[in-house]
Amino acid sequence: MDIRYDDRVAVVTGAGTGLGRSHALFLAARGAKVVVNDLGGAVDGRGGSAKAADMVVAEIEAAGGEAVANYDSVDRPDSAAAIIATAIDTYGTVDILINNAGILRDKTFAKVTMDDFEVVMRVHLMGSVYCTHAAWPIMAEKGYGRVVLTTSAAGLYGNFGQTNYAAAKLALVGFMNALKLEGQKNNILVNTIAPIAKTRMTESLMPEDFAKHLDPELVTPAVAWFVAEECQRTGDIVSAGAGYYALVKVEEAAGVALGADQPVTPEIIRDRYDDIANMTAATPFLHANELLDKVGKLLNR
Repeated sequence: MDIRYDDRVAVVTGAGTGLGRSHALFLAARGAKVVVNDLGGAVDGRGGSAKAADMVVAEIEAAGGEAVANYDSVDRPDSAAAIIATAIDTYGTVDILINNAGILRDKTFAKVTMDDFEVVMRVHLMGSVYCTHAAWPIMAEKGYGRVVLTTSAAGLYGNFGQTNYAAAKLALVGFMNALKLEGQKNNILVNTIAPIAKTRMTESLMPEDFAKHLDPELVTPAVAWFVAEECQRTGDIVSAGAGYYALVKVEEAAGVALGADQPVTPEIIRDRYDDIANMTAATPFLHANELLDKVGKLLNR
């Protein structure tokens, strides 16, 4: 049976091009009513135009779907709230929020200005926070919500010249890790996608012979699964692109209990570092208290 989104209202930020456009078109084709948000600015976030969002809405409507455009920026609480308000005013609720909007201002850390660092953090991290914060009480009251955040390999693993972008993208994982716990009691599930796709933001960073395989439409199926009613996963990170999909986990080594009742010196750390860094028995934690439980048990042996 096909996964559908009939009677669901979805908000997709940065949906005028690339990944967001792909997500919006897919959800609408499967029955969702979609708020297509896009500021219409350049890759660096400067400028603005209604054209990008309007074109996606026109595509959806031409295919028989329902959509409305929104041109507000995600980077301020009031304008982010206006994006969610568009969903409420037009369709009466919001069920799905896909935080996809982003910009790039790439420079090495030695050369990046703090203004450029902060604006990238504000769009990627705080933009997702602001939009989610506006949608959260609506989802909580109805006892249903699906939220997707967008991280990146640059955040998970690092990339030269992208300290601002990488910092914002990994911060979103921390945001998800706490938010997943708060959402469960109200059936609000929060997951994160790590796209590998050719978009306006990435096309200059990838060799063409590789980029030709990276259609945004190959990322969307994983996002569409995360926002499906039957999906019960929360707190997952999935890397997706070119037909490749993989769960990503933050794991901790089994560790070494050196004891809290005796002096520990850097020399001891040096001598035991191979054991400390041994990942053969690594495990993930569902929440921070699981780490505390583990350390407590090691101390009480």
